[in-house]
Amino acid sequence: MKSLDNIRVEVASEEHLKFVDDINDAIDEASKKRGTGIARRTYEYLSSKMQEGKAIIAIEGEQFAGFCYIETWQEKGFVANSGLIVREEYRGIGLAKAIKKKAFELSRKKYPNSKIFGLTTGLAVMKINHELGYRPVTFSELTLDDQFWKGCQGCVNHDILERTGRSKCLCTGMLYDPAWEKPVVNGSPIKKRSLLDLIPRIKPGLANKKNKLLNRNK
Repeated sequence: MKSLDNIRVEVASEEHLKFVDDINDAIDEASKKRGTGIARRTYEYLSSKMQEGKAIIAIEGEQFAGFCYIETWQEKGFVANSGLIVREEYRGIGLAKAIKKKAFELSRKKYPNSKIFGLTTGLAVMKINHELGYRPVTFSELTLDDQFWKGCQGCVNHDILERTGRSKCLCTGMLYDPAWEKPVVNGSPIKKRSLLDLIPRIKPGLANKKNKLLNRNK
């Protein structure tokens, strides 16, 4: 049984370039097994993230255990924690959460005023994101940068994204806004949105049904 105690979770650097191919192979394997998932990146792209100090890697001895990287969009107004992958033999011990937390901290340190977002199909990742302060949002609230969405072209479900005019896919969009941590602006508290706040926009029919039931009970 693997243990977190034996794994280093740290900011990646040039010394970790030797793991790039292993990381991409792990991404491919996970995507094929699930029938969905993150798109494969080029060697040059992932290596640049390591060299720029914009990636998190988990290492046990001389073996890569997990990985994640950060990207910026719309003049650094948005930051994405992307490409989260944990090798199969290291799953179930909390490593994904440790990597996501480290990536979140790195994003907040480098870009304290940026909104942090991500796309995921994994329930476990959604739970981790929620614990970090993310909230589910519609795709329209994420970055409008075409370069970000081009990164989805390598995903097996890209045709769904195209058919829906980039409004939905199998992934769930999640967002963290640093403004939510500022309780008062000009004397008025910022309301933190919950999933219930999003229902009228995401599922208008469900919201109408709820209102009818409330009116009947008055």
